[in-house]
Amino acid sequence: MSRPVFRFAPSPNGYLHLGHAYSALLNARMAAESDGHLLLRIEDTDESRSRPEFVKAIFDDLAWLGLSWEEPVRVQSQHFADYHANLMRLWNMGAIYPCFCSRKQALARSLPVRDPDGQPHYGGACRALPRHEAEALIARGNVFGWRVGMNQLGDPQAAVWGDAMIAKRHAGSSYHIAVVTDDALQGVTDVVRGKDIEPATPLHMLLQRLLGLPAPRYLHHDLVRDAEGRKLSKSIASTSLRQLRAAGATPDGIRHQLGLA
Repeated sequence: MSRPVFRFAPSPNGYLHLGHAYSALLNARMAAESDGHLLLRIEDTDESRSRPEFVKAIFDDLAWLGLSWEEPVRVQSQHFADYHANLMRLWNMGAIYPCFCSRKQALARSLPVRDPDGQPHYGGACRALPRHEAEALIARGNVFGWRVGMNQLGDPQAAVWGDAMIAKRHAGSSYHIAVVTDDALQGVTDVVRGKDIEPATPLHMLLQRLLGLPAPRYLHHDLVRDAEGRKLSKSIASTSLRQLRAAGATPDGIRHQLGLA
């Protein structure tokens, strides 16, 4: 029987905080308890926000916590060809289509239905564009992204996302197609991540079914929150592990604080 494979997959668009520490430590504990593997993956496909100094800080912070992981570390920005190959498979089966609408145009053509992130569903203006016309626009260098043609796929759980954008050509591959591709290529059997990502799971499972990829077991843990009850986030400048370290925090203290001693 093969050993379970867990992964911690942060994005290097800021410094890690206690929420990241909780997820990393929980994955490490579950891997150890099941005699499994722990992988580290750097999800840096958002090239406009990823920074080398944040990548280095991820390694430093996790090592400071006492964690270790198997090598090599998969860095998503080095594997765009893998994501493109799966996008082409999906396009050839008619499951996705290129969308050339700007954000403003997409909002103007949206439907009065919102996805789990609170964004209005795309109205499908580009859905019926003939393939030869779409290919011509791509060849001319028009900016586009890849959307799921959800109305024809018959998945009521994933349908809450509407024609979700799963990759953005001008900004590299987006989270959805990359994470599904990587989990399959790396043999990940258990995805343990925060409840804030739970609504995206039906979309990921839909992509897995379409591509014939195995579906990992999913567990979505509670989020670490601040004194105001907000989930910790880089976007609100939550206290980072680096700041806690500078203030005298210890790895054991962090583990006790998170209930993972």
